[in-house]
Amino acid sequence: MACLEMKAMFSGRNCSRLMAAVAPSESATSFYWSTIESDVKSYIHKAIPLKSPETVFEPMRHLTFAAPTTTASSLCVAACEFVGGDRNQAIIAAAALHLVHAGLYTHYHLPLTDRKSQIQHKYGPNIELLYGDGIIPLGMELLASSMNGDNDDRVLETIIEISRCIGSQGMIDGQYRKLKAMEQLDGDEIHEYVIKKMEGEIHACGGACGAILGGAAEEEIERMRRFGMFVGMVKGMVSMKSYLDFEEEKIEQVTALALKEMEDFVGSEPELISSLVHHSSI
Repeated sequence: MACLEMKAMFSGRNCSRLMAAVAPSESATSFYWSTIESDVKSYIHKAIPLKSPETVFEPMRHLTFAAPTTTASSLCVAACEFVGGDRNQAIIAAAALHLVHAGLYTHYHLPLTDRKSQIQHKYGPNIELLYGDGIIPLGMELLASSMNGDNDDRVLETIIEISRCIGSQGMIDGQYRKLKAMEQLDGDEIHEYVIKKMEGEIHACGGACGAILGGAAEEEIERMRRFGMFVGMVKGMVSMKSYLDFEEEKIEQVTALALKEMEDFVGSEPELISSLVHHSSI
């Protein structure tokens, strides 16, 4: 099958029909998630063009794509499709989630610190500090500009969800607690809290936003939020397993909780979206 035909198969409502027809293979799920990530990146490239003044837009583009990706963006799109929505309804929210993630990641890994970073520091800490302050509002602006009269309430609710996610009781709290934990060498409990606030919150937000934009009922939105939280916690625990002693049994328990949330979607085939919790490489 040609690549374009496969991409069409995994786009929009075709995705729901495919999930109902067959249990997806390993290659099918990998391709599905890669198409979402590619679509999100394409939208961001268009949203942040290299234009005058280049002293502003070149650093914005570089730092946006230098930061590691978050699967919360992909979950946002997948959640929208899973509840019956179209990919285009969630792509801007998914991009906004990446911009939020990139902004916070850049702030946390400024060149003035000795924290291990995936960012190539082409610019000074002044530019990287300003980047985070500018890129997060841009994400909100992109969302606000997507209002078309029919989706205004859903977009506004999505903006509120993302604002809460990154606020003083969300990811910012997680970053602060992470710094305190590093200073005090606290135990597993505080590290679980940090994972919940940083990885868990943004994935919970991605799941909820996708469901909102896809027109899901309140119960479905909350179930997708819980699924996202568990997915984020699993990914956080797996990524920190090399230097934190998280037991495999604990990771399996949280994985089971995530899968249970998807089983409760009556009449749906959750195998494709559920694969996100199994694939640490996604």
